[in-house]
Amino acid sequence: MKLLDKENYARIHSIETLGTVDGPGLRFVVFFQGCHLNCKYCHNRDTWDCSKGTVVSANEIFNKVLRYKNFLIPSGGGFTATGGEPLLQIPYLITLFQKFKNANIHTAIDTSGMFDLTDSLKKLLSLTDLVLLDIKHIKPEKCHDLVGFSNEKELAFAKYLSDNNIPMWIRQVIIPGITDDKEDLLLLKQFISSLNTVQKIELLPYHNLGIYKWEKLNLEYKLKDVANATEEDVIRAKKILGI
Repeated sequence: MKLLDKENYARIHSIETLGTVDGPGLRFVVFFQGCHLNCKYCHNRDTWDCSKGTVVSANEIFNKVLRYKNFLIPSGGGFTATGGEPLLQIPYLITLFQKFKNANIHTAIDTSGMFDLTDSLKKLLSLTDLVLLDIKHIKPEKCHDLVGFSNEKELAFAKYLSDNNIPMWIRQVIIPGITDDKEDLLLLKQFISSLNTVQKIELLPYHNLGIYKWEKLNLEYKLKDVANATEEDVIRAKKILGI
């Protein structure tokens, strides 16, 4: 089987041409295939397998985005890479984001940040206008139980963004009984206050609408007994965080 040219081709799960929830303004959103985490609450379980998805060239995505440029730019929007985990395909993103920079199109990455800060990742971040950083859990042991990895890398990632003047939105899913503990939220507040480039904090209410994807893959959804987060749950968390 021919090896993939990783600088010019990537595995894509799906595309949303005019998204409104993954960054400012109207966004052309690409869901990248593949993820290395094991989030118990994932609602895109079908994106995990790195061998699946559709192989798409950087030129094809760039040309698709250009067709929407007159909608994206006036709205203050642009392009968002999400997933899955887009940072599993860094060489491709570098190629793509360089094209967007030349075309004055805003770039954003939705990521867990659970990666080593390699030279290639730093190069990509230098081309990135905004990072939507998903803090899985502020406590290392609870983070490991929830997603299969501790949180040291994502917290170091956040510090790197802050130290290098890269804007970020902090995101956390509010899961009743798991991420909504007052002590944990106060620790999260303390950590966020140490960062210099946080533009926004988004609390996303947990929901179990993705269960059917797990069941379709004959997999056990381990949070099936956890209640969906209510508006009151989110309001309470916001008060603790002071937002």
